[in-house]
Amino acid sequence: MAMQAKSIRVMIVDDHPVVRMGLKTMLESEDDISVVGMAGTAGEALKEIEKVDPEVVLMDLRMPGMDGTEAIAEMRRIWPGIRILVLTNYQEDEYISRTIQAGAMGYLLKRTPQEEIVKAVHALHQNARYIPDDISRRLLETIGRNRLSERELEVLTLVCKGLSNKEIAQKLFISDKTARNHVTNCLLKLGVSDRTEAATTAIKRGLIRIDD
Repeated sequence: MAMQAKSIRVMIVDDHPVVRMGLKTMLESEDDISVVGMAGTAGEALKEIEKVDPEVVLMDLRMPGMDGTEAIAEMRRIWPGIRILVLTNYQEDEYISRTIQAGAMGYLLKRTPQEEIVKAVHALHQNARYIPDDISRRLLETIGRNRLSERELEVLTLVCKGLSNKEIAQKLFISDKTARNHVTNCLLKLGVSDRTEAATTAIKRGLIRIDD
Protein backbone atom coordinates (compact mmCIF):
# COMPACT_ATOMS: atom_id res chain seq x y z
CA MET A 1 0.00 0.00 0.00
CA ALA A 2 2.80 2.39 0.84
CA MET A 3 4.46 1.79 -2.53
CA GLN A 4 1.16 2.25 -4.37
CA ALA A 5 0.62 5.56 -2.57
CA LYS A 6 3.96 6.79 -3.91
CA SER A 7 3.35 5.65 -7.49
CA ILE A 8 3.37 8.18 -10.31
CA ARG A 9 -0.01 7.85 -12.03
CA VAL A 10 0.54 7.63 -15.80
CA MET A 11 -1.91 7.39 -18.71
CA ILE A 12 -0.82 6.18 -22.17
CA VAL A 13 -2.44 7.56 -25.33
CA ASP A 14 -1.49 5.88 -28.64
CA ASP A 15 -3.58 4.46 -31.45
CA HIS A 16 -1.47 1.27 -31.72
CA PRO A 17 -2.49 -1.40 -29.14
CA VAL A 18 0.92 -3.09 -29.31
CA VAL A 19 2.66 0.21 -28.53
CA ARG A 20 0.30 0.87 -25.64
CA MET A 21 0.91 -2.54 -24.10
CA GLY A 22 4.66 -2.28 -24.64
CA LEU A 23 4.80 1.08 -22.88
CA LYS A 24 2.58 -0.20 -20.07
CA THR A 25 4.85 -3.20 -19.48
CA MET A 26 7.94 -1.02 -19.61
CA LEU A 27 6.65 1.65 -17.24
CA GLU A 28 5.18 -0.79 -14.73
CA SER A 29 8.54 -2.52 -14.46
CA GLU A 30 9.45 0.56 -12.39
CA ASP A 31 8.56 0.37 -8.69
CA ASP A 32 7.19 3.90 -8.51
CA ILE A 33 5.11 4.13 -11.72
CA SER A 34 1.53 2.90 -12.19
CA VAL A 35 -0.28 2.95 -15.54
CA VAL A 36 -3.81 3.92 -14.50
CA GLY A 37 -5.37 4.23 -17.95
CA MET A 38 -4.88 3.84 -21.69
CA ALA A 39 -6.62 5.30 -24.74
CA GLY A 40 -6.39 4.87 -28.51
CA THR A 41 -7.64 8.32 -29.53
CA ALA A 42 -7.56 11.83 -28.15
CA GLY A 43 -11.32 11.73 -27.67
CA GLU A 44 -11.05 8.56 -25.58
CA ALA A 45 -8.20 10.15 -23.62
CA LEU A 46 -10.28 13.17 -22.64
CA LYS A 47 -12.97 10.87 -21.23
CA GLU A 48 -10.46 8.58 -19.52
CA ILE A 49 -8.59 11.39 -17.79
CA GLU A 50 -11.79 12.34 -15.99
CA LYS A 51 -12.05 8.80 -14.62
CA VAL A 52 -8.47 7.93 -13.69
CA ASP A 53 -6.94 11.34 -12.80
CA PRO A 54 -3.38 10.76 -14.13
CA GLU A 55 -0.45 12.93 -13.09
CA VAL A 56 1.49 12.37 -16.33
CA VAL A 57 0.02 11.66 -19.79
CA LEU A 58 2.34 9.93 -22.27
CA MET A 59 0.93 10.45 -25.76
CA ASP A 60 1.54 10.25 -29.50
CA LEU A 61 0.74 13.13 -31.85
CA ARG A 62 -0.87 11.45 -34.86
CA MET A 63 -4.10 9.66 -34.02
CA PRO A 64 -7.57 9.29 -35.58
CA GLY A 65 -9.90 12.24 -35.07
CA MET A 66 -8.48 15.08 -32.99
CA ASP A 67 -4.71 15.29 -33.43
CA GLY A 68 -2.28 15.32 -30.55
CA THR A 69 -1.61 19.05 -30.57
CA GLU A 70 -5.29 19.90 -30.35
CA ALA A 71 -5.72 17.30 -27.62
CA ILE A 72 -2.84 18.76 -25.59
CA ALA A 73 -4.33 22.24 -25.75
CA GLU A 74 -7.74 20.90 -24.72
CA MET A 75 -6.30 18.87 -21.85
CA ARG A 76 -4.42 21.87 -20.53
CA ARG A 77 -7.53 24.02 -20.84
CA ILE A 78 -9.62 21.61 -18.79
CA TRP A 79 -6.89 20.42 -16.41
CA PRO A 80 -4.24 23.20 -16.25
CA GLY A 81 -2.00 21.19 -13.93
CA ILE A 82 -1.79 18.07 -16.08
CA ARG A 83 1.69 17.14 -17.33
CA ILE A 84 1.95 15.86 -20.88
CA LEU A 85 4.93 14.00 -22.33
CA VAL A 86 4.87 13.53 -26.11
CA LEU A 87 6.31 10.26 -27.45
CA THR A 88 6.22 10.25 -31.24
CA ASN A 89 8.01 9.39 -34.47
CA TYR A 90 7.65 12.96 -35.74
CA GLN A 91 10.66 15.20 -35.32
CA GLU A 92 9.91 18.07 -37.70
CA ASP A 93 10.46 21.51 -36.20
CA GLU A 94 6.83 22.50 -36.77
CA TYR A 95 5.54 19.56 -34.73
CA ILE A 96 7.93 20.28 -31.88
CA SER A 97 7.14 23.99 -31.72
CA ARG A 98 3.36 23.59 -31.96
CA THR A 99 3.32 20.84 -29.36
CA ILE A 100 5.30 22.76 -26.75
CA GLN A 101 3.25 25.90 -27.36
CA ALA A 102 0.08 23.85 -26.89
CA GLY A 103 1.26 22.95 -23.40
CA ALA A 104 3.33 19.74 -23.53
CA MET A 105 6.15 19.66 -20.98
CA GLY A 106 8.28 17.05 -22.72
CA TYR A 107 9.02 15.72 -26.20
CA LEU A 108 10.67 12.40 -26.98
CA LEU A 109 11.02 10.23 -30.07
CA LYS A 110 9.78 6.65 -29.94
CA ARG A 111 13.29 5.35 -30.47
CA THR A 112 14.28 6.88 -27.10
CA PRO A 113 15.77 4.27 -24.71
CA GLN A 114 13.62 3.05 -21.83
CA GLU A 115 15.85 4.68 -19.23
CA GLU A 116 15.34 8.12 -20.73
CA ILE A 117 11.57 7.72 -21.04
CA VAL A 118 11.42 6.80 -17.35
CA LYS A 119 13.67 9.73 -16.51
CA ALA A 120 11.34 12.05 -18.43
CA VAL A 121 8.27 10.74 -16.59
CA HIS A 122 9.99 11.46 -13.27
CA ALA A 123 11.00 14.94 -14.42
CA LEU A 124 7.46 15.86 -15.44
CA HIS A 125 6.12 14.47 -12.18
CA GLN A 126 8.42 16.98 -10.46
CA ASN A 127 6.86 19.68 -12.67
CA ALA A 128 10.04 20.09 -14.74
CA ARG A 129 10.27 20.12 -18.53
CA TYR A 130 12.08 17.32 -20.34
CA ILE A 131 13.30 18.14 -23.83
CA PRO A 132 16.51 16.45 -25.06
CA ASP A 133 19.34 18.74 -26.09
CA ASP A 134 19.07 18.07 -29.83
CA ILE A 135 15.33 18.78 -29.90
CA SER A 136 15.75 21.76 -27.59
CA ARG A 137 18.34 23.35 -29.90
CA ARG A 138 16.05 23.03 -32.90
CA LEU A 139 13.11 24.35 -30.94
CA LEU A 140 15.05 27.37 -29.77
CA GLU A 141 16.16 28.10 -33.32
CA THR A 142 12.56 27.88 -34.48
CA ILE A 143 11.21 30.39 -31.97
CA GLY A 144 14.26 32.67 -32.09
CA ARG A 145 16.35 32.09 -29.01
CA ASN A 146 18.55 35.15 -29.20
CA ARG A 147 15.99 37.79 -28.45
CA LEU A 148 12.83 38.14 -26.44
CA SER A 149 10.18 40.22 -28.17
CA GLU A 150 8.83 43.38 -26.55
CA ARG A 151 5.61 41.55 -25.70
CA GLU A 152 7.54 38.66 -24.17
CA LEU A 153 9.49 41.10 -22.02
CA GLU A 154 6.18 42.58 -20.86
CA VAL A 155 4.92 39.11 -20.01
CA LEU A 156 8.17 38.18 -18.27
CA THR A 157 7.97 41.32 -16.13
CA LEU A 158 4.48 40.31 -14.99
CA VAL A 159 5.69 36.75 -14.31
CA CYS A 160 8.38 38.22 -12.08
CA LYS A 161 5.69 40.13 -10.21
CA GLY A 162 3.95 36.86 -9.47
CA LEU A 163 0.98 37.15 -11.82
CA SER A 164 -0.71 34.00 -13.13
CA ASN A 165 -1.35 33.41 -16.83
CA LYS A 166 -4.97 34.49 -16.37
CA GLU A 167 -3.91 37.69 -14.59
CA ILE A 168 -1.34 38.42 -17.31
CA ALA A 169 -4.02 37.94 -19.96
CA GLN A 170 -6.33 40.38 -18.19
CA LYS A 171 -3.55 42.90 -17.65
CA LEU A 172 -2.46 42.88 -21.31
CA PHE A 173 -5.94 42.39 -22.81
CA ILE A 174 -4.99 39.12 -24.50
CA SER A 175 -6.48 35.62 -24.32
CA ASP A 176 -5.43 33.11 -21.67
CA LYS A 177 -4.03 30.88 -24.43
CA THR A 178 -1.91 33.72 -25.86
CA ALA A 179 -0.58 34.54 -22.40
CA ARG A 180 0.30 30.89 -21.82
CA ASN A 181 2.12 30.70 -25.17
CA HIS A 182 4.13 33.84 -24.36
CA VAL A 183 5.14 32.39 -20.98
CA THR A 184 6.15 29.11 -22.64
CA ASN A 185 8.29 30.96 -25.19
CA CYS A 186 9.96 32.94 -22.41
CA LEU A 187 10.89 29.73 -20.57
CA LEU A 188 12.24 28.15 -23.72
CA LYS A 189 14.25 31.18 -24.80
CA LEU A 190 15.75 31.52 -21.34
CA GLY A 191 16.47 27.79 -21.17
CA VAL A 192 14.69 27.34 -17.83
CA SER A 193 12.13 24.88 -16.48
CA ASP A 194 9.68 26.98 -14.50
CA ARG A 195 8.40 30.48 -13.78
CA THR A 196 10.51 30.97 -10.65
CA GLU A 197 13.71 30.13 -12.50
CA ALA A 198 12.62 32.37 -15.38
CA ALA A 199 12.17 35.31 -13.02
CA THR A 200 15.52 34.74 -11.34
CA THR A 201 17.36 34.34 -14.66
CA ALA A 202 15.72 37.40 -16.23
CA ILE A 203 16.65 39.62 -13.30
CA LYS A 204 20.23 38.28 -13.14
CA ARG A 205 20.70 38.92 -16.86
CA GLY A 206 19.29 42.42 -16.56
CA LEU A 207 16.53 41.66 -19.04
CA ILE A 208 13.93 43.23 -16.81
CA ARG A 209 13.82 45.45 -13.76
CA ILE A 210 11.20 45.22 -11.06
CA ASP A 211 10.44 48.68 -9.74
CA ASP A 212 9.41 49.10 -6.15
